[in-house]
Order: sequence, then C-alpha cells, then structure tokens
Amino acid sequence: MPAHLPHGLAWLRSPVGPGKAAAVAIGAAVATDLFALWSDFLTYDVADRLAGDGFGAVPEADIDRADVLYGVAGVVQTIAVVVAAVLFLVWFQRARVNAEVFDPFGHRMKRGWTCWGWFVPIVNLWFPRRIMEDVWTASSPAGRVPHGLVNSWWTLWIIALIADRLGSTSYRRAGTPEEIRDAVGQVMFADVTHLAAGVLAVLVVLRLTRMQDRKARGGPPVPAV
Repeated sequence: MPAHLPHGLAWLRSPVGPGKAAAVAIGAAVATDLFALWSDFLTYDVADRLAGDGFGAVPEADIDRADVLYGVAGVVQTIAVVVAAVLFLVWFQRARVNAEVFDPFGHRMKRGWTCWGWFVPIVNLWFPRRIMEDVWTASSPAGRVPHGLVNSWWTLWIIALIADRLGSTSYRRAGTPEEIRDAVGQVMFADVTHLAAGVLAVLVVLRLTRMQDRKARGGPPVPAV
C-alpha cells in the first residue's frame, strides 16, 4: 500500500450489482422517453391542427387526450429519472472508489465531487465527465484507453439538458397554438437527445462495470523481474 493515499482509504467492492441496477433503471427511463415522444407527437399534431384550422375543427376529446397524456408523460419521466439518478450515483461512487484501488494517483478530482459534482451549477457541466474519464482510465486493462464512448454520452447529455430547459421554458410561456406547436417541437428534440444519451449511459455503465470486474478478478499486477 502506498505511504500516502491522496483520496483516503479505498477498498474494492463488486460493481456488478449496482451496475446492473443502474443499467436497468436507466433503461426504464429510456422507455419513458419513448412514451414522452409519443405524447409529444399527439400534442404537436393537435396544436398544428388548431393553428391551421382553428378550435372548431379539432374535437375537444382530442385536445383533452393530448393534454392529459403530455402531463402524465412528464410525471412518469421525472420519477424514472430520479430513480435512475440515485442508482447511477450509487454505482458511480463505488466505481470511483474501486478506481482509486487500481490507481490511487490518477484522479484529478476529490472523491466528494463524484456525487456533488452533478449538483453544483456550472461545474456540473464538466466535473462528472472528468471524474468518469479518470475512473475509465484507471479501470482499463492496461494504460490509457480511448474515451470516445464517454465523450459521446456526455455530449448528448449536455445537449439534452440545455434542450430540455429551453423547451420547457418555451412551453410554459406559450399562449397560442402556434407557440405551443413550436415549443413541443423543441421538447421533442430534447426527448430524442435524452433518449440517445440514456442508451449511451447504459453502455458506459455496463462496459465500465465489466472492466472493473475483470481487473479485480485478475488480481494485483505482477512486478517485472
């Protein structure tokens, strides 16, 4: 054991259970994105018909149905994202500590940022990615590995966050059918990018979990003679 551990004591714990739970939860969140896209399409269609033909040309039942489904989709999405976020952070914290066992000195951020880095404004745009990159490198079979999967996931995640904020704001401020239609179009783009980011997040979790499990089972490296 090194004489000085820059991030405190670290110990190996299996990431397999938390990794599977996080992957399933993220997958469920992706399924809610599909449901949200369906409700977005219905709402967009109703708003477009209202904008083109007027209120008298669209049955009130269609308007009520689209409105209810849009609201339900928002609630279901929120619940799924919260559950997925909790399970992801549990897995991410364990993966970070395991990575410190593999390489105590290869981490640029303190351990506490593994969770808090997601919630502090501004820094949450790059701290989690930096931590994930260091964990990824430390967990790789040998040396530095490409971060293409991590970077693709993080890029889509940031785009989804920004698009979701813009789309939600536009929808709240919309007052005419035209404005509602345009706002829902923005929300649809946000849901598509969120769905894609979710798929890549599942791949990141599964691949990193597999790398750590294999590295842990391989035992400590044998020093060259």
